[in-house]
Amino acid sequence: MAGRTSRKIAPDLLGNSAWNATAFLVAVVLNLAILPFVITHLGPTAFGVAGLVTACIAPALVFSNALGVSTVRELALRLDPSDREDAQRLFATSVMLALCAGGLISLFVLVVGPSLARVAFHLASPAADDLAWAFALAAMGWLCQCVAAVFVAVFTARQNYKRIALVGIASTVVSTLSMLLLIPAAPNASTFLGCQALGLASGLLLAVAWSCGAFGQWLARPELHRDAFARLARLGIWQVAAQGGALLAGQADRYLLGALLQPQFVGFYGVAQRLQEATYIGILKLGEILFPFFSTLQKESEDRKVDLLFRSSWILNILAASALGALIPVAGPLLHVWTGAEVAAEAARLLVVLSIAGIIGSSANVFGFYLLAQGQSRCNALIALITGGITLVTSAIVLPGFGWQAAGWSACAGMIAQMATIVMLLRRSFDLSGMWPRVVHCVLMPLGIGIALALALRYGLDRAPFQLAPSWWSVGVVGAVTAAIIFVAGVAASQLGPYRSACWQDLRAIVRRFVPLKAI
Repeated sequence: MAGRTSRKIAPDLLGNSAWNATAFLVAVVLNLAILPFVITHLGPTAFGVAGLVTACIAPALVFSNALGVSTVRELALRLDPSDREDAQRLFATSVMLALCAGGLISLFVLVVGPSLARVAFHLASPAADDLAWAFALAAMGWLCQCVAAVFVAVFTARQNYKRIALVGIASTVVSTLSMLLLIPAAPNASTFLGCQALGLASGLLLAVAWSCGAFGQWLARPELHRDAFARLARLGIWQVAAQGGALLAGQADRYLLGALLQPQFVGFYGVAQRLQEATYIGILKLGEILFPFFSTLQKESEDRKVDLLFRSSWILNILAASALGALIPVAGPLLHVWTGAEVAAEAARLLVVLSIAGIIGSSANVFGFYLLAQGQSRCNALIALITGGITLVTSAIVLPGFGWQAAGWSACAGMIAQMATIVMLLRRSFDLSGMWPRVVHCVLMPLGIGIALALALRYGLDRAPFQLAPSWWSVGVVGAVTAAIIFVAGVAASQLGPYRSACWQDLRAIVRRFVPLKAI
């Protein structure tokens, strides 16, 4: 029975991953393509101010992300027609929380944000003259995102990733087109943030229209139900802690750079982080479909869950090592051809460090989805808080002493702590005698191979008699070759361990899904 179930579910998982990847690729291409245009018209200082405003809004994401995840899990457990009334109460309560609590958070940001940012980040330059408008537009954009997360949760719970992908694509297209039209006329940080808010508002409208049209009988008008609120809060409280830790890990360097240095350094950091995040989130999007999938495995045996957990981890880890590792040898030329020589000179080393941190951090992705799906939000919160705490402490130590070039070291330290915490939790969660061979084979080996090969190739290119030309074709070729080398080496190494047959079987299943050849 388990074998037939896995064969039935695998194509759905791969298809969902394909939709997630498509939406992400469209978003990444448009966002990365528009960024040089934005920096050219705004300048590094105004772009840095926009980054600081975004960092100030980031704590609000703790609430919206926690609400979205809690709604997804509760709705995913109530898909039978007999559970419709219960699902309606959960949806109504979630929408009410998004509107009321989200509205209060937006109002607080709107009133307090500008004054707090001026004091904390010493924003006295002309580029920060429109700070009040910037905060107002950013707060409205976040509120649209918060409400949209509840409607998107209806699709996520049903693993309808086609609709989710189309909502994301539409939002990105609207945001990008508005930047092309509006930023040249008003080159301010508030214009950039307003264009982002316009995209989020269009995503909200599309999500509401589609969810009402496709699943209107499962929806309900906003209303607070005590029992539904209690269920959402049980998972949501720990999700808030987890999101808070993730916030510290992701924003610590930006906060400290803004407090210690000029806004343009925040802009340089934002450019490097944008590239690393784009690649990292792309891998995360491929694995995001595992959350509702793992939620449906409540009645499966522990051996079955562990098998799926580690096999999924191996696939995503080897993809993460290949994609993020490809950035390391070409960091300088890539930034040069994308944003110019000034940004490349300042941010190339940072991009290398952030890419290494991203590879290490990929070890947590699948395990995080599994723990969340099993209702073990306390473990996710512990992982995030330890990661965020180590990141913040390291940033506070290295940035004042070593300057902005030390940005990114804290991310590596945090991700190493995250990996150690996950290994500890795995030993507590599963009663398996062969845990360490699985961890080494499926987690540590592909990530370690990716980091070692990427750094070796970067060292070789730096010592080569010729320098890599800052052109798109040379960067693309070297990056693609690097990714291919890491992927082939990772696959070859997987065939040396005790789980080689499972890795090879999964790889063949993926190839069959997207390259339907009878010979494979």
